[in-house]
Amino acid sequence: MLVFKTKKELSDHISTLPKINNLGLVPTMGALHTGHTSLVQKAINENQTVVVSIFVNPTQFDNKEDLAKYPDTFDADLNLLSSISEDILIFSPSADEVYNHEIKAKKYNFEGLDTVMEGAFRDDHFNGVGTIVEALLLLVKPDRAYFGEKDFQQLQIIRKLVKQQNIPVEIIGCPIVRETNGLAMSSRNERLSKQLRQKASFIYHTLLSAKEKFGTENANYVIDWVKEQFNEQEDLELEYIEITDVDTLSPITRKNEKLKYRAFIAVYADGVRLIDNIAL
Repeated sequence: MLVFKTKKELSDHISTLPKINNLGLVPTMGALHTGHTSLVQKAINENQTVVVSIFVNPTQFDNKEDLAKYPDTFDADLNLLSSISEDILIFSPSADEVYNHEIKAKKYNFEGLDTVMEGAFRDDHFNGVGTIVEALLLLVKPDRAYFGEKDFQQLQIIRKLVKQQNIPVEIIGCPIVRETNGLAMSSRNERLSKQLRQKASFIYHTLLSAKEKFGTENANYVIDWVKEQFNEQEDLELEYIEITDVDTLSPITRKNEKLKYRAFIAVYADGVRLIDNIAL
């Protein structure tokens, strides 16, 4: 398994691949889990060559403490990836290498996709995401790039990005992978105690109930019901619950049978921020 630390090394190697070779990209920030490996496996199934980036992107963190606490499990990540395939190409650069010694995010106009939910609570987060994803896509030039639907808002913003920047890549959204109790898999889950990790399954089970209620009730009723459920939870603090149009991410005003909707949630569990969503 080849590990590249610089953009030139990776670019030079990619240039030696046959032109008929389909190339897949899986961007990650490391601390890999089964959710990541499902993306990698799908990429392997659909492409001759797969690049996995492992890079904790500083410009998408609005909280320096959150950045400092992000797990560093590089050796374990390499072992996990090598157990899937020894042919995966790993790109693991430094921040200075990625940003050419000027660690600063670009500014984008995502036409409102970035101002709700995560964007409302995390300043400049999606400018940071857009900056690193655009840089990786332009460097690797993949045919397909794979992202998990746990970060569904991010997925929609990346689709907007490639359209705006006219980047010739197919963005593949992959289903959320969950722990046995229903909790959406996340690198942040490792920061939870065993007891709280089990209790956090309440997030997903509440979403399931909200989905059922959305079939007969209006959105405001469902949102208020979710808030009431979390008011009764001592260890789980609800940050937001939103029901939006899937394409525009605009909060629902009135149900339209021609549109698709999704519920989004963010919850703090003993200071650890967890997000999830569900199609309605």
